[in-house]
Amino acid sequence: MKKFIIPVLLLISESLFSQVSVGASPESNNRWTFGGGIGIGFGSQSSFYLQASPRVGYRLTEDLEGGVVGSISWQTSDYNRSTMFGVGPFLNYYIARTFYLGANYQHYFINYENKYYDYKLNNEEDALYLGGGYMQRIGNNSFMQFGVMYNVLWKERTSIFSSGLVPNIGFVVGL
Repeated sequence: MKKFIIPVLLLISESLFSQVSVGASPESNNRWTFGGGIGIGFGSQSSFYLQASPRVGYRLTEDLEGGVVGSISWQTSDYNRSTMFGVGPFLNYYIARTFYLGANYQHYFINYENKYYDYKLNNEEDALYLGGGYMQRIGNNSFMQFGVMYNVLWKERTSIFSSGLVPNIGFVVGL
């Protein structure tokens, strides 16, 4: 499994960084933006987590961007396995290309399996993330984003998520 995962992650990161246009002209009139993020995690009981969240946006004004973001994640351990797919619109407002405020609605489709009790669950959940963060320029029109979002629809006892607070790191090209 490790022989398969490491080359795949290298290919994904190479394709993400190959999208960064270091020498792009600032006079470009293209209003489309592309980006996203990837995540990976390891833990106890042989747990493994892989997540990808691509996004496509359109600059409505110089500082306002709207678009669609998707999210897919896969998690497995000795006792549990889950896949989750989400999709929805987002809106970002950029402040001097250094900070941003964002809103993101996601509708999630969740497939969960407990291997120990042979229990399966298919569920759906909505999330409305509000937050913001800092942007670091990595090229003429390319940025790395560091932020924190909070799911205002999160409910402690009924949500599939353990918390409403979500830190995020991602890339955006075309701003």
